[in-house]
Amino acid sequence: MNIPSQAPLHLLHRVSEGTLATHSREPRGFPYPTALPFALTARHLPMLLISHLAEHTRNLHADARAGFLVAHAGEGGVLEGQRLTMLGSFAPAAPEENGELARRYLRYHPDAERYLELGDFAFWVMSVERMRYIGGFGAMGWLAGDELDSLPPVSPADESSLCEYFDAYPARPENLRLLGVDRYGCDLLLSGTRNRFTFDYPKLTNGDLKAALIDCFERQGGISGR
Repeated sequence: MNIPSQAPLHLLHRVSEGTLATHSREPRGFPYPTALPFALTARHLPMLLISHLAEHTRNLHADARAGFLVAHAGEGGVLEGQRLTMLGSFAPAAPEENGELARRYLRYHPDAERYLELGDFAFWVMSVERMRYIGGFGAMGWLAGDELDSLPPVSPADESSLCEYFDAYPARPENLRLLGVDRYGCDLLLSGTRNRFTFDYPKLTNGDLKAALIDCFERQGGISGR
């Protein structure tokens, strides 16, 4: 096993859709895969916004255990890219968490606001027990769920403050949006394309985060201005 540091975490932040595999109720016992958009909590755990009436939601109510697959296909196809299979269980978010989760989810998926207005949709968050990462020849292996991240997360208030700061940042290119920030990098939307900017080392203070984001925006501004 030769997995680069934080490789599974960065992979999760690079993609916006995954495959949820639940246990089918009928016909009983079969894997039931479903493609779904997702976002991550501040602790990098997949969160889903799903309908109470959906088959996969009914399956989770009957058996919370599930698998979740994310993949980033390389130029040579999916087998040349990175994949992460997460095993664990999903549970509805606690009512007091819904506001925080909704704000974060809507930054990544603004069109989902219409689903929240329906009242039929709810957030479910995954607890991860094991992960299987494949990142290319020789870079693969099993990881425990708690190996995803050992640092304290950026608080929702601090992340919102940073996003608001950079929404008004004078040097921000018009076609660049900051979706989210964590200790290891930030998620961007540049000309409609999702991207991940990885910091050179984990940023443990808000001052270091702000400095890293300024560096990121100046680099992206130089790229987009060429």
